[in-house]
Amino acid sequence: MVSFQTVKGTHDILPEEVGLWRCVEEKVRQMMEAYNYLEIRTPIFEHTELFSRSIGQDTDIVGKEMYTFSDKGNRSLTLSPEGTAPVVRAYIQNNLGAQSPQVKLFYIAPMFRQENPQQGRFRQFHQYGIEAIGSLDPAQDVEVITLAMGIYSELGLQKLSLRMNSVGCRICRPIYRDVLRNFLKSRISALCKDCVQRHEENPLRILDCKEPACREQTEDIPFMIDHLCPECSRHFAKVQELLSQLDVAYVLDGRLVRGLDYYTKTAFEVLSGELGAQDALGGGGRYDDLIEMLGGSPTPAVGFAAGIERLLMVLSREKRPRVSPRSLDLFVVVLGDDAKKVALKVLRQLRHKLVRCDTDFVGRSLKAQLRAANRLGARYALIIGEEELHRGKAILRDMDKSQQEEIDLNESVQEVCDRLARRSP
Repeated sequence: MVSFQTVKGTHDILPEEVGLWRCVEEKVRQMMEAYNYLEIRTPIFEHTELFSRSIGQDTDIVGKEMYTFSDKGNRSLTLSPEGTAPVVRAYIQNNLGAQSPQVKLFYIAPMFRQENPQQGRFRQFHQYGIEAIGSLDPAQDVEVITLAMGIYSELGLQKLSLRMNSVGCRICRPIYRDVLRNFLKSRISALCKDCVQRHEENPLRILDCKEPACREQTEDIPFMIDHLCPECSRHFAKVQELLSQLDVAYVLDGRLVRGLDYYTKTAFEVLSGELGAQDALGGGGRYDDLIEMLGGSPTPAVGFAAGIERLLMVLSREKRPRVSPRSLDLFVVVLGDDAKKVALKVLRQLRHKLVRCDTDFVGRSLKAQLRAANRLGARYALIIGEEELHRGKAILRDMDKSQQEEIDLNESVQEVCDRLARRSP
């Protein structure tokens, strides 16, 4: 007999886990609304070139990790490995910039990367993210950072740290690349295979390498922050000043370059002390050239993305309260086929009033159905048997108090609604 399992790097989110997922997603949406970000939903797959052009051909994501396939028209399509490029594509395609000079969007969506699965890292994972499009103001960077930190704060996370850097722009970054190449020229033989290739293609990626030998060879490497052009230097200084005014603590990290080539100027990551070596909860930064790169008008932008699975790991390690599935308001106990027909009508009316209710469909006994009602956390049980049905009655049982009384069957829907209203906090 064939037994199917989840695909490597994917996982089921079971009913007892969904409550916590919904709690996190609702908190994210509340914070987004407070900051006036509007939700956008893009397809889960796009034309492959969208990602190869935006993320960068030389990145690990494009070179090794994307799920790419050809459709029946022999078009190359890719499951979204990140959220910014699809949002920017939607911004350009739908001319959202014509509606307002400033567009603030957020998303909650699955992403896909074929990387080595490990704790908190999956091949299908979920992210929430924001994109603030249209402003060059350093204050916009700070708003994005404070929103990112604010979500974690609202969820009660501790042991957080904020790392900051500037990765320059199209003016100063090419000069810095040459500085890196010259610095590393005499050390290439000691670098790992990937970094030897990065030396020519994108030497900034060497800063992010975790191999001990590469770390040793780059211990005294010059950092971008010391080679910024005047504009980038002023911008980054203003971001730091505004963060300090808001009492947002941060650490400068010259090795922080992020994994995507489209970043310019501000780059940041939020780390958790609960996650060990893979400690990044999320991150973001500016991408002032990306919209123009993808065919739009020159438009500045800044954003942030965070993994939900990693956030849930931290919540579990910090022993946050477990969120159980919502309990029922009412369980309708049915005894006999005629009673079941009436119960279906009662259930339909109650459900259209948004009362959470259910009934038995497997022919259990009265005691077994009451045990099911108790297990599901039902506040009330409405018992409809053949005898009650013959007299036009039903029995309404308060499950918490273990008390019951007979009520008029025709008035049972309104009676249940009235009882629930009186018990609501």
